[in-house]
Amino acid sequence: MELWKKSLKELSDLINSKEVKPSEVVEAFVKRTEEIEPKINSYITFLGEKALEDAKKKDEELAKSNNKGKLFGIPIAIKDNIITKDIKTTCASKILENFVPPYNATVIEKLEEEGYILTGKTNLDEFAMGSSTENSAFFTTKNPWDLTRVPGGSSGGSSAVVSAGLVPAALGSDTGGSIRQPAAFCGVVGFKPTYGRVSRYGLVAFASSLDQIGTFSRTVEDTAILMNVIAGKDEKDSTSVKIEDIDFTSFIGKDIKGIKIGIPKEYFPEDLDRDVKEIILKGVKQLEDEGAEIVEISLPTSKYSIEAYYIIAPSEASSNLARYDGVRYGYRTKDYKDLEEMYSKTRAEGFGAEVKRRIMLGTYALSSGYYDAYYLKAQKVRTLIYQEFMDAFNKVDVIITPTTPDVAFKIGEKSNNPVEMYLSDIFTVSVNMAGLPAISIPAGFKNSLPIGMQIIGKPFDEGTVLQVADRFEKLNNYNLNFPSL
Repeated sequence: MELWKKSLKELSDLINSKEVKPSEVVEAFVKRTEEIEPKINSYITFLGEKALEDAKKKDEELAKSNNKGKLFGIPIAIKDNIITKDIKTTCASKILENFVPPYNATVIEKLEEEGYILTGKTNLDEFAMGSSTENSAFFTTKNPWDLTRVPGGSSGGSSAVVSAGLVPAALGSDTGGSIRQPAAFCGVVGFKPTYGRVSRYGLVAFASSLDQIGTFSRTVEDTAILMNVIAGKDEKDSTSVKIEDIDFTSFIGKDIKGIKIGIPKEYFPEDLDRDVKEIILKGVKQLEDEGAEIVEISLPTSKYSIEAYYIIAPSEASSNLARYDGVRYGYRTKDYKDLEEMYSKTRAEGFGAEVKRRIMLGTYALSSGYYDAYYLKAQKVRTLIYQEFMDAFNKVDVIITPTTPDVAFKIGEKSNNPVEMYLSDIFTVSVNMAGLPAISIPAGFKNSLPIGMQIIGKPFDEGTVLQVADRFEKLNNYNLNFPSL
């Protein structure tokens, strides 16, 4: 039995029925990681020995009691911008290279309550700023499907570990597509909940009005199980929303007859890669054959989402990252004359090129004389994007688009062209601007590289998104494919 190929649900069932022990599950994934990790570089901090120790404790608990959590004995990886108590959290930045937090993020507390086992902290673009994981201060993670290509970003490490079978699930964060884009590139399921559905307490902030913690898994059902654990109002996060709890797994296995699916013409332009377009539209036809109703819609303001995003996100980043000054925690320059020089040299030495670029963009957009011309105008565009989505959702239940314009690109191909790199997220950023839930699921392959389908839902209607995604997944089983490593 190859345990590393099993889904979270399958592993949980095996543990609960006592057919396997948590230590056997973790041992299988640790062994797999020791074989594969040197090829893909997905972990900043790998906790194999600690995970095995934790798993043996779970074995003892299992022998004594049948009362176990939803994730009891399940190994899960965490993106390294989510705070973990007494375990290094670096944000893939030199400025936090040795930072060990004294507390847990709320999502980590929730995972612990349900008995999960932490396998390690995964690589990312520094402070989640990037679309390829090439902006990490430490190393570039490689795509398990082709080691010469990027895994996407910024949650490239979390996507790669699930894709390569090093864990059945992982957490990431999504500010403009940072879960869905790498999920598409690596051929796994990546889910961004509605803004406010999951607590951001303990997520190191990039752009606070856009950031949202989400999941990576091999199946949509696993996504639903994870959402049942991490969703909910948190008193420590004023942006989390008090809303009726739902069982996300109740949407798994339901038919989609009568569900209206919107196809926005702006997301299928003439210059869209032919294979991507054909594969997504073929998937839409499959869903139509299952009883869904297909409706063509228009989202014309979406074409301005990249421009507006790259004013709003850097503006918020320039404010959030001001805390890294060398005074209280993190890296501090060794050679300085006074406080001002310590600030400037600490930041110059501690931040990477992309982070500096975004801080400068944001500071400029917020400066006197430019605030109204740039930041305020971008916020107005954001409101128009949201209103357009709401108008569309008066006619349809979900919206389907490609997740990315093409398959994963080569390492180094776009690193010298920031604008071209930013366009990698052209189909995902509008979802964050509007605060909507969206999922990327494997939809097919081009030259043996995965292509992702994005399903977007109404605010707090994650259930319908999961329902449609699950139906498509069961029709195709693309998620059962593993890369040859």
